[in-house]
Amino acid sequence: MSINNSQRAGFAAELAATMTGSSVKIGTLTQNPVIIIFDNQGTVSVAISIDGGTTTWRTFPAGEALVLDLRAASGVAPNYTFDIGTTFYGNGASGTFSISYIYALNL
Repeated sequence: MSINNSQRAGFAAELAATMTGSSVKIGTLTQNPVIIIFDNQGTVSVAISIDGGTTTWRTFPAGEALVLDLRAASGVAPNYTFDIGTTFYGNGASGTFSISYIYALNL
């Protein structure tokens, strides 16, 4: 029997890093996100990867933010999510990139 965790959310610590012109670690997920926000707070593009900069997952233009709601249509969390331990890296000339997320509490 599955547990419906969709009624309570936990707030993970924000992951953030200042871009230096080479690949830098933004942070590692400590929970499975239900909703995750990728936010390029700088004035230049930032390429995001999960393998230290070898393969770009997505390039975020200056000032762009992306919200992913991973609950799908059923509202039961987590349905589809990133693994705990996923580490994000960013590569941009300057500025700050942050990742914020909420996760389902196990009650």
